[in-house]
Amino acid sequence: MVLRDMMRDLVTKGQRKILLNLGDVTYIDSTGIGELVSAFTTVRHRGGELKLLNLTKKVHDLLTKLYTVFDVKDDEATAVAAFK
Repeated sequence: MVLRDMMRDLVTKGQRKILLNLGDVTYIDSTGIGELVSAFTTVRHRGGELKLLNLTKKVHDLLTKLYTVFDVKDDEATAVAAFK
């Protein structure tokens, strides 16, 4: 719920380029994946982009099927430069 509220708050305030650093996240369950998809959809519907950064191997493996949805980067400079 925190992620959902944070994303809505950011897009309401006009943020369109959001970089979500998941470097400290060691596990995501189905609810967390649902929140990420919801955050992606919210940002996208407002004309923005959501990028994920620093996925641990475990999280990377869990999200592999969603790589067609999320733009995942390994370092912050590359992620920031990838915004349109």
